[in-house]
Amino acid sequence: MSVLRFIGRVIDFPFRWIAIGLITFYRYTLSAFMGRTCRHAPTCSEFTLLAIKQHGFWPGGWMGAARIYRCRPGGTDGFDPVPESLPKIAKWYAPWRFGRWK
Repeated sequence: MSVLRFIGRVIDFPFRWIAIGLITFYRYTLSAFMGRTCRHAPTCSEFTLLAIKQHGFWPGGWMGAARIYRCRPGGTDGFDPVPESLPKIAKWYAPWRFGRWK
């Protein structure tokens, strides 16, 4: 493992677990008040949680943001799993490319 990749993993670790904790808190407390009317499978919070666990905080967070954006009125619906690999065009300095916005 290269030094840069190791440093990236060390920096990613606390952010990843803070985000997982916040999403878990939301799922067990606030989501009950929001209503359970998600149009996607898995739900947006579950999708974001899986994306962060699988791809890390930065790419997974942007994937989750894109998914929440698609959940708006007039957005998409149906089965939408977390991608197995990151898009080839996605770079850390262009994070909007991690998510599918349409």
